[in-house]
Amino acid sequence: MDDSSTLNTRRYDLDWLRIIAILTLLFYHTGMIYVSWGWHIQSTETSRPFEEVMRWLHRWRMPLLFFISGAGTYFALRKRTVGNYAGERVRRLFLPLVFGMFVIVPPQIYAEWLFRGRFSGSYAEFYPYVFKFQPYRDGGSGGAFSWHHLWFIAYLFLYALISIPVFRWLKSPVGQRFTDRIGQVINRPGGALWLMVGVIAASQYMTRPFYPDETHALIDDWAYFVENLLLFWFGYLLISRREFWSVLTDQRRIFLVATLVFTAGLYGMRMVFTNEEIDTVFWIDFWYFTNSLALMVSSVLATIAYGYRYLNINKPILPRLNEAVYPFYILHQTVIVGIGYYVLTETTLGLYDGFLVVSISSLIVCLAVYGLLIRPFRLTRLLFGVK
Repeated sequence: MDDSSTLNTRRYDLDWLRIIAILTLLFYHTGMIYVSWGWHIQSTETSRPFEEVMRWLHRWRMPLLFFISGAGTYFALRKRTVGNYAGERVRRLFLPLVFGMFVIVPPQIYAEWLFRGRFSGSYAEFYPYVFKFQPYRDGGSGGAFSWHHLWFIAYLFLYALISIPVFRWLKSPVGQRFTDRIGQVINRPGGALWLMVGVIAASQYMTRPFYPDETHALIDDWAYFVENLLLFWFGYLLISRREFWSVLTDQRRIFLVATLVFTAGLYGMRMVFTNEEIDTVFWIDFWYFTNSLALMVSSVLATIAYGYRYLNINKPILPRLNEAVYPFYILHQTVIVGIGYYVLTETTLGLYDGFLVVSISSLIVCLAVYGLLIRPFRLTRLLFGVK
């Protein structure tokens, strides 16, 4: 049976985890300036330790946010009609996305063009390039029209709309019997882990040969799109019954041990094999990818399980942080690129002091912009998706 007792239950741990994950993104994207992977602006001095830490975080941060977003959708649909839910998604996701693509993202592209020597004029001279609607391409080539880091919002908006029939079906008698069978699986030790790994891995084995790269551009990103859609659905499904919460929490040590094992596998393979071997030798690439996928799932489940055990607590500051975190996400990368551009071109700061200055300054600026320009005004609250 569907657990109606969850109707008025708020999972405060999900709020705390969302805040932690998005705050982590600020430091992650600042770190992108100081690694060798290539980003919008790039320091000549890079850090191997940063790369290794960020390699792990990449497999945890966005999957966790998609899982939490699916879980949040369950609670949203308990309190709203489908029509109200769809309308709210337009207001809180599509409107900020469009606003961001014309207002928030262009300064990033402008800074990148300046940094790479592609453009030397003022921002007023640059901005008309946005309205040529030529897509941006990695490395600063192409046009000036992009959603950059707001790809997450674009994907969430699409997931919300295309998932409505799925979530309606899950509430039907047939859907509830399907959920009963899921419950039987996750009751087994590590059941949720192996279920998620099996389903997501199957989807990736079928789609990655055709769409091997994670582009965030939708039209050539279908493997990654499906991976995150499944995380979104699993977030909804595994939060939809109170007894599932207890099962996941009781198995938290299994998920933690699995995370440690797959983490050892990740770095162990990187010590044994070169990047070229991982990318080109089929069996090495297969096991590296499978291990990485298992690490993604186990780390998300461990975080959710331990979060429910220790973070499901309401604090007076939580509603304010929860309100601020979405505008903070929309702002953070533009602020990082702007401050990072100044630090790289106008100062002599090195790797670690530069990282600290950019990250701490960006945190302060984002909070100040939210507190002074977004939170007090109805128009800016609307444009940044704040209720």
